[in-house]
Amino acid sequence: QVQLVESGGGLVQAGGSLRLSCAASGRTFSSYAMAWFRQAPGKEREFVAASAWSGGNLFYADSVKGRFTISRDNAKNTMDLQMISLKPEDTAVYYCAADPNRGRIIIPNFRAYDYWGQGTQVTVSS
Repeated sequence: QVQLVESGGGLVQAGGSLRLSCAASGRTFSSYAMAWFRQAPGKEREFVAASAWSGGNLFYADSVKGRFTISRDNAKNTMDLQMISLKPEDTAVYYCAADPNRGRIIIPNFRAYDYWGQGTQVTVSS
């Protein structure tokens, strides 16, 4: 069982930056693939970025490539999402997720992830 808690969301102007953090409980965090998803009102949950268990295999949605950076610290059981050059279309609730079934393989689909945080709101004003 893994519990995930996100933090760091907020209101920012377009072009600004935010850093989201995800704190995980559980001794097997380091063996899980981890990801960030987001969901805007009326839309399906959307893949943002993911990291394989070692942190060396990273994958990003095209919409955030070059602007968002995912990182993880397995010693601290944490995962971050650094977001720069934010756009109004980045506005959503951001979720941290863990896939306990695959450590090295990243599946950019929310159905592959068993554990979820409660979400943190990111609002980008124009």
